[in-house]
Amino acid sequence: MSPSREGTRPGTVEVDLGGRLVTVPEGGLYDRFRMDTDLDEVARDPRVSGVDFFRRLPKTEVGSPIGPTRTPNFYYRMSSARLTTLARSRAIRARLPEELAPLEVAPGLGLVSVIFFRYDVCDIDFYTEAAVGVAVRPARHSGPGFVDLVAALKNDHLDSYVLSLPVSTEIAQVRGHDGYGFPKWVTEIDVDIDSGRTSARVANDDGGTDLALSVATPPQTSRPSGEHVSTLTSFTSIGGAWHSTLSQTNVLSAGSATFPRDVDLQIGQGRMADDLRSLRPIRTVRLDVTTEGQLALHMPVPVSIRDRGTRRER
Repeated sequence: MSPSREGTRPGTVEVDLGGRLVTVPEGGLYDRFRMDTDLDEVARDPRVSGVDFFRRLPKTEVGSPIGPTRTPNFYYRMSSARLTTLARSRAIRARLPEELAPLEVAPGLGLVSVIFFRYDVCDIDFYTEAAVGVAVRPARHSGPGFVDLVAALKNDHLDSYVLSLPVSTEIAQVRGHDGYGFPKWVTEIDVDIDSGRTSARVANDDGGTDLALSVATPPQTSRPSGEHVSTLTSFTSIGGAWHSTLSQTNVLSAGSATFPRDVDLQIGQGRMADDLRSLRPIRTVRLDVTTEGQLALHMPVPVSIRDRGTRRER
């Protein structure tokens, strides 16, 4: 559909996503390329280290609730910060759908993450994002959870379920909610990550603080493109059917700290704060900060998940 320039803010155009009109930057990557971005043009952007990672991931056109689209969605320059905390499995189970179960690091203990993202260059233009999520057992797995944990760490592939995933732009909200089934809404999100400091703030509906983070960035290690690619599978329900969404992160510069000190995490008032409190986090065990990375986000695909039946509380 051709973009409309009536009734839009200066410097923006309207585009149709499955019957919903959203505004995007005029002349931006989405306005010009509609998810079929010219990699040679992206390679000329001084913020982007290179595009070799994406040349090995050809895009395909698929149908979706937001209309025909090309997948994966490419993020050419991004940064992120993740706090991982321990929480009681009982509290996590209370927030999970019946079909999913926590990935336990020890009997009765699971993992909760708070993550902040900054996407400087991507197919749907600049935006920021934040998440509260939990690590879950792989679909249709049974037996000792510790085995799944060891396999996940060895293969650098975790499975997750997201409770909150606010974003800063309309197109990211509509694509994420309608197309992927994620719990997304639009709010003000500030994320600044460099080699010295990591800071982020998510605003609530009243303009106050929902969640905020301030911490020293761990020392960073640079890697050649393609040397360290981590993967994450997220489970969502779309139209009453379970789907899995695969994301692949090409880590270019990152660092971690175990049992980090001087972490200032403000839990204010809002949807993210409520979700995090409901999980009753016990202790922060790890801080992971990526100052430079790239990401390929695939469209969801149907997945079979075991019916776990009635839960037993621990």
